[in-house]
Amino acid sequence: MNFVVGEQLDGISVQNFLRRHCNVSARLLTKLKRISNGITQNGYPVRSIDILHSGDIVSIQIPYDHNEIIPVALPVETIYEDNSLIVFNKPPHMPVHPVHNHQLDTLANAATYYSRSKGENYAFRAVNRLDRDTSGLVLCAKSSYAVTFLAQHTKKIYIALCEGVIKGSGTIDQPLRIKQGHTIQREIGEGGVRAITHYQAITSAYGHTLTEFRLETGRTHQIRAHMSGIGHPLAGDDMYGGSRKFFDRQCLHCCRLTFLHPETQQLMTIERVPDDWMAILKNKFV
Repeated sequence: MNFVVGEQLDGISVQNFLRRHCNVSARLLTKLKRISNGITQNGYPVRSIDILHSGDIVSIQIPYDHNEIIPVALPVETIYEDNSLIVFNKPPHMPVHPVHNHQLDTLANAATYYSRSKGENYAFRAVNRLDRDTSGLVLCAKSSYAVTFLAQHTKKIYIALCEGVIKGSGTIDQPLRIKQGHTIQREIGEGGVRAITHYQAITSAYGHTLTEFRLETGRTHQIRAHMSGIGHPLAGDDMYGGSRKFFDRQCLHCCRLTFLHPETQQLMTIERVPDDWMAILKNKFV
């Protein structure tokens, strides 16, 4: 990857330029120092302490990846892909990463199979993560540089079907803690970590409200616990008081990703609505 030193950065060190202005992580910078020609200035090897000048071209060689995840052919839709990143539409009931009881049925397995079928072998790096039963867009980076950059320049929007009628918009600024006697379930309560959820009602019908969410913090089960705490649990979310009369999982979906591209710096937006509960919603409630 190539970066041009701007006039305002004349006299900056290589390390400060890469860390502060190119979003190169400290870990990647350490790896680059150990690679032959890992960092070059105008085509020549350079040290991290060397000084750069306006117009210089600094290049980094992204280290080779080692992906040890087992590839498995699974039905996962690819929404967008280029040399730097890929966006998947994760179906419900699929974990993002392998865990002790899910080793061969995760998005990581599917993504690894997909990359190897194309002759590629980059590591699985999910920029955003979703609960097993939450569907939607998952942005994955193809390099250690891209994942660091995207983590700082990505915004996510969710939609959910909430029980009850919600009007207008609002913000829930309530701490979340682990519910007593549970290992993962959260609840609003003193002693928890601060969690901020912004919501906007889209439409209501038959005692349910389609609602849009933007998270200011990223806590475990944040939307689910916050909405349950104010009396509007997600439909299908029986862990937090929602009914499973019509839905077999919580009606929560990551519907929009907006991010700066790590190479082109272009602002991109990817959108996708859920197929399963939106179809049921139209048949049952409209």
